Amino acid sequence: MLFTLQPRGAESRAMLWLSPVFAALLTLFSGALLFALLGHPPLQTLKVLLIDPVSDLYGLSELLVKALPILLCALGLAVVYRARIWNIGAEGQLLIGALAGSALAVNVIDWDSRLALLLTLSAGVLGGAAWAGLCAWLKTAFNANEILTSIMLNYIALNLLLFAVHGPLKDPDGFNFPESAMFGDASRLPELIDGLRVHAGFWFALLALVAVWVLLQRSFLGFQIKVLGLDRRAAGLVGFREHRLTWLALLISGGLAGLAGVAEVTGPIGQLVPQVSPGYGYAAITVAFLGRLHPLGIAFASLLMALLYLGGENAQMAANLPQSITQLFQGMVLFFLLACDVLILYRPRFARSLKRKAGSLKSVTQP
Repeated sequence: MLFTLQPRGAESRAMLWLSPVFAALLTLFSGALLFALLGHPPLQTLKVLLIDPVSDLYGLSELLVKALPILLCALGLAVVYRARIWNIGAEGQLLIGALAGSALAVNVIDWDSRLALLLTLSAGVLGGAAWAGLCAWLKTAFNANEILTSIMLNYIALNLLLFAVHGPLKDPDGFNFPESAMFGDASRLPELIDGLRVHAGFWFALLALVAVWVLLQRSFLGFQIKVLGLDRRAAGLVGFREHRLTWLALLISGGLAGLAGVAEVTGPIGQLVPQVSPGYGYAAITVAFLGRLHPLGIAFASLLMALLYLGGENAQMAANLPQSITQLFQGMVLFFLLACDVLILYRPRFARSLKRKAGSLKSVTQP
């Protein structure tokens, strides 16, 4: 091996919180270098990507629209990741939440009561929680790895959604397009500002932000979840029930992802379509770690990730960049975050210096 990693000892909390800042700066530098190699003016292209999309009120409202589902999914992931339960299935739970809510909404199109919206949102939350409950059942009953089961359930969820929009939920008057009928007004989330797409899901996200903060920072249940993540054996010795906490953490995570999905179809979209999520559940994984599993940090990271989505769309039109530019920047952010974390927690030692040090110690100890 060329080098090894040695623990630095005591962790610096300041450096751990500054790590996302370093990762963002390195991403900007790498992005500018990439644009220069592609023949685009770096500063102007970064402006098109990161500043132009939010230069007016409409852009700011679209930023919130994009950030809300990411924030809800990432808050749920923060709960399970505190317990060291690696749920990678927020995307599938979001899709099932959208599907379950839509299945109810298309059957109450004629309702005038706001009870239709309440039932639709409840169906979405329960659908997402039930989908995460499958991971909890497989983990607690069969000791199945939740990383594998949650990833595989994502693909099952996507195919269930595609089956629904091509089959039982397909709009008979939709000119054969794979989409459901438009929901009734009583099943739609109201807009917060006339003429803009930002909707009442903003209040759900704000409520979830406060609730997750209270859960993780001020509740005994949150303390149990943290202890479970730090040392499962110690949690068992003091009477914390691992299976119960696993179920609770995954149900909370799935419920929030399901709320994100149903808020999308009842909010800006207004119907179920195959493109209900461009990958919000996957982006939420990066956001959760970028925000250090803290609700406030996750809120800022969600805005950054939403800006990358908006900027990617804007860069396609204004700078003729490929659609994959968003995923590229998301990947760079995650890569540099992990790299910074490794260098903060560990000290690289080159193999040659280690051999020299071992040789000098051997010569000293020999008579």
